[in-house]
Amino acid sequence: MDFHLIHPAEQILMIMERIYQEGMTTTSGGNVSILDENGDIWITPASIDKGTLTIKDIVCVKREGPIVGEHRPSSELPFHRSIYQRRSDIKAIIHAHPPALVTFSIVRQAPNTNLLPSINKVCGEVGIAPYALPGSEELGANIAAEFEKGYHAVILENHGVVTGGKDLFHTYKVFETLDFSARIEIEAKRLGEPVSPSEEKLAVIPEKVENFKEIIPTFHGVKERQLRREMCDFIHRAYRQQLFTSTQGTFSQRLEGGSFLITPYNVDRLYIEPGDIVKIEGDTKEAGKVPSRSVQVHKHIYEMHPHIQSVIIAHPPSMMAFAVNDISFDSKIIPESYILLRDIPKLSFESLYSAPEEAAAFFTEDVPLALVENNCLIVTGDSLLKTFDRLEVAEYSARAVIDAVALGDVHPIERKEIKELEKEFGLV
Repeated sequence: MDFHLIHPAEQILMIMERIYQEGMTTTSGGNVSILDENGDIWITPASIDKGTLTIKDIVCVKREGPIVGEHRPSSELPFHRSIYQRRSDIKAIIHAHPPALVTFSIVRQAPNTNLLPSINKVCGEVGIAPYALPGSEELGANIAAEFEKGYHAVILENHGVVTGGKDLFHTYKVFETLDFSARIEIEAKRLGEPVSPSEEKLAVIPEKVENFKEIIPTFHGVKERQLRREMCDFIHRAYRQQLFTSTQGTFSQRLEGGSFLITPYNVDRLYIEPGDIVKIEGDTKEAGKVPSRSVQVHKHIYEMHPHIQSVIIAHPPSMMAFAVNDISFDSKIIPESYILLRDIPKLSFESLYSAPEEAAAFFTEDVPLALVENNCLIVTGDSLLKTFDRLEVAEYSARAVIDAVALGDVHPIERKEIKELEKEFGLV
């Protein structure tokens, strides 16, 4: 999807729908704006239901001052205008009140964006603007002063968050990823004290995706076309279930002859289409496309383990709470969890980059999943459906454990009962 060809009012509608549907604002809360090439500001209206917005509701505030539209512009227009005046590189702004980020705003702290490298890459560091009356010139000045320091995300004390970027879709990535970061940190702190990866560990991350020779496939069989569609359907579902953000998460599926399909790098997961999926054949890739940065891990897993037909790398918040803590996740909480997940090892942060073959070797029929410190959850299976099911069960199980901590001691299934499960379900 070429977002740059979409009218500003339609872009705002698309993003506001996502924010509202994902529970990151309320009927009356939040505002979104775009500064166009003419210097005009397109912005959401004041006092209009965010759940029923239409393109006609979006207001245009002309550079010279006149307002074009059926409604008044958002009461927060002053701070949008202030940011645009002080940051020439910012062309879009989002302000809303996601619960996790409001939580940080009322303790007057910024989320730790260093817990996962993918979060810091998108968000960078986060500023904090002093409290002021909503809609006031003072609030606008406070927020703009933080943006002048170079931030793309600013927490507003006792209020919410503002993000800005080069376009609305970049701005949304920052907004969504910061909320994701906040949720991970809150859940992680229920377990213990989360730990960020060291500079030495971060140094092993490659700057770019490893080069593959390009080929132009001459044929896409019926099976491949079917798998491309199935992958997109599951990716969309995983995104809507908040198992990863718009720029995270990698799905792959084995094809015949040693080739496989994999999600592309930096393509919005909500809008991904079958034509975006990248085909990998040996050391070649489909021309004109960039595969996920984790492509080598997928490649090694398929080469080592013929029984594995699908791989998912995701960042579900509750599992990531364990990934950023020195605490192991124990799947022995209910029968379904242990049957589907088995014991889940935790791999070192560096292994995914400096030793992908060693990381791939962990995945046997008895070890279908692994956590990677400060990074991700890797899930394998003999079908895309089975792999996705494991991803869901892992996240729901981790969420149950974290919630259980608030009630009392967690009691896993006893060893004797585990042996009965293993015998009954053929796990030994």
